[in-house]
Amino acid sequence: MCTVVIDVAEPGGSRLLAVRDEDPEREWDSLGPWWPQQYPGVIGIRDRRAGGAWLAIDRDAHRLAVLLNRADVLDLPEGGVRSRGSLALESVAGRSPEAPLPMHGFNLVEVGPDAARVLSWDGQTLTETPVPTGVHMIAHDELDDPATARIARWLPEFRQRPARADGWQERWTALLAASAELDPTDDAAIIRDNRPHGYPTQSLLYCVADIGHHGVEIEESNLTAPGHWG
Repeated sequence: MCTVVIDVAEPGGSRLLAVRDEDPEREWDSLGPWWPQQYPGVIGIRDRRAGGAWLAIDRDAHRLAVLLNRADVLDLPEGGVRSRGSLALESVAGRSPEAPLPMHGFNLVEVGPDAARVLSWDGQTLTETPVPTGVHMIAHDELDDPATARIARWLPEFRQRPARADGWQERWTALLAASAELDPTDDAAIIRDNRPHGYPTQSLLYCVADIGHHGVEIEESNLTAPGHWG
């Protein structure tokens, strides 16, 4: 149940905040070149168990991709389901997913120097949603989905602080900190503890990234404790 906030500029370039929710017991590695043979030049945040990435970037191609889980509309047999961990890596390598996919549902946010889009898979249908100019937010359902409590609560706040000028990282991080004043089990929280909702995941880290023709600049920050700002 991760969260992404993105500001797409006209004529090009995007700035992004991504918050990762995961089981704290599931080991992971910070941003690094963990796939030098298969994905040379790609860095990402690696899941040790499956070997894939939650977020990946290719600085030479000026691409970033980040993965958010999404509910399935079908009951998929676990024995035939493949890990979603390759999606972000394949995306920044220029190979976006194509249906049908033997995977659980996802939202894959793909960002390049000129445009951004969301590829959504619900276990049955793969759809593409271009991200328009301006500030947008996505979690486990649709882009800017008003039925997602954290989007309804915080998207207007982020839109009041567009990431178009110097200091945007500090402004968005300060807003993220303000959101963390909510209890992490609150439906409207961005820094989350999802265990009361039936998931073992908690917010572990966030990244801020600037993607454009100049390249990709990214910073990763770990939370002091799972589900808590500090």
